Amino acid sequence: MHSFNLADLMRSAPGTSEDHEVSLTGLVIADEVELARPVSGSVRFTNSGRSVLVTGHLDTALVESCSRCLRPAQAAITLKLREEALPAVDLESGSPLSRDEEPDVLRLSDHHELDLEPLIRDAVSLAEPIAPLCRPDCPGLCETCGVDLTSELGHSHPDDEIDSRLASLVGIRERLA
Repeated sequence: MHSFNLADLMRSAPGTSEDHEVSLTGLVIADEVELARPVSGSVRFTNSGRSVLVTGHLDTALVESCSRCLRPAQAAITLKLREEALPAVDLESGSPLSRDEEPDVLRLSDHHELDLEPLIRDAVSLAEPIAPLCRPDCPGLCETCGVDLTSELGHSHPDDEIDSRLASLVGIRERLA
């Protein structure tokens, strides 16, 4: 748990902010998502008068498999946080505040603490690349035999027998090449 007590910030004048450095190791994201390096960066908490605005810029990398060659890869990701956290209890009286109007909004705990781990976990899940690559110019695997084209430069196969209906196109391909 990586939480911050924001009671003093909530008591301060609107517009007041606090900056904090963040470094998280061992954060569990999901069953098949693993961090390759710690989540690090900075967050700013700003009193908006009714809530705390959480903004941040964090960096990390995920352990992935290249979508072209299937080799292990690291996918660097940048997380940008921008969330509003409402208090769960009144700062002065300690009485619970209604959640009816905004039931899905992020809430501070009853002790005016904010745990960043769920926010970061969600941000990492949303930033996970759809098709990670080991490098931008990865040639992938041979579509005929499956050999890794990175390790075998100049890999080719002899032309297979051509369908007679397409034989006339071979001459065109050769002239264009």
